[in-house]
Amino acid sequence: MTYRLYYSDGSAAMGVRVVLEEIRAPYELIWTSISMDSPRDPEVLALNPNGWIPVLVWEKGAIYECGAITTFLCDRYPEYQLAPAVDSTERGLFLQWLFFFSSSLQNAYQMTYYPWRFCDSTQDEASVKRRSITRLRELWQVVDDAIGENDWLLGERFSAADIYLFMLTTWLSDSHNHPSVDSFVNVNRVATAVMQRPSVQLVYEL
Repeated sequence: MTYRLYYSDGSAAMGVRVVLEEIRAPYELIWTSISMDSPRDPEVLALNPNGWIPVLVWEKGAIYECGAITTFLCDRYPEYQLAPAVDSTERGLFLQWLFFFSSSLQNAYQMTYYPWRFCDSTQDEASVKRRSITRLRELWQVVDDAIGENDWLLGERFSAADIYLFMLTTWLSDSHNHPSVDSFVNVNRVATAVMQRPSVQLVYEL
């Protein structure tokens, strides 16, 4: 089948697209505006009432949330070994990092880009943004420490968790005073290695 991916550059859909490239699955991009100045596409809202992308349409329905889509695709195509098997000792670690990225880290980024979601008054938005900077530094340090001297996030094997890590490093912004990825030596090393993959080169036009 051909998957349909609701997509926008700069969004979490880019990570899903990399996974689709890695598993060599045919897909169609449905270009979707993520501008906060325009209403959400009714077609997207029908599939994800939150109005967010990515949304992946497959033969039996649709699924949203980047971490969920990533796990779904990895498990559908185990021959590409982008995720540990369900009964593998590494499976829990893989899921841990996907949940960490999709909840803790992505929330910290949202505090920068959508501060009004985290406060009652516009007067407090600057405070939320400042906290997002320190929170990003704290969370990326957790990831950096966990990698240590390992080649990849799970140790010696590359996985879709490394793709997710790379995607989130691209959201670090000098204009928002985010910490530089260079501040996290191990994270930067893994991200640089992921960057060399043909799938990433294609999707990110590197």
